[in-house]
Amino acid sequence: MTSAIDPDQIRGVLRRVVDPEVGMNILDLGLIYRIDHEATPVLIEMTMTSPACPMSEMILDDIQHEWAVAFPDEPAPDVRLVWEPPWDPSKMSAQGKQHFGWTPEANEN
Repeated sequence: MTSAIDPDQIRGVLRRVVDPEVGMNILDLGLIYRIDHEATPVLIEMTMTSPACPMSEMILDDIQHEWAVAFPDEPAPDVRLVWEPPWDPSKMSAQGKQHFGWTPEANEN
């Protein structure tokens, strides 16, 4: 059995989870590496900006909370922390880079 939830819905939930240290959602921050919406339960592979991130438990709890609010009839996702490849700012979305003022024009100077 596969989930009836499509990847866009899952990304919407993940956008509601904010890394409190940087004030940005975990999707635009580039912490989400993989979403397997066909797995049961849904599989999410993610990382943190650093293995020593003091907010990792809070972020994982927030994912579970937002999931339960959005999909109360679905099983909780299987969220796995991975460390390869290591996170770096290149993994951020264009919106994430703009949040920090990192624009292509700024990088050319």
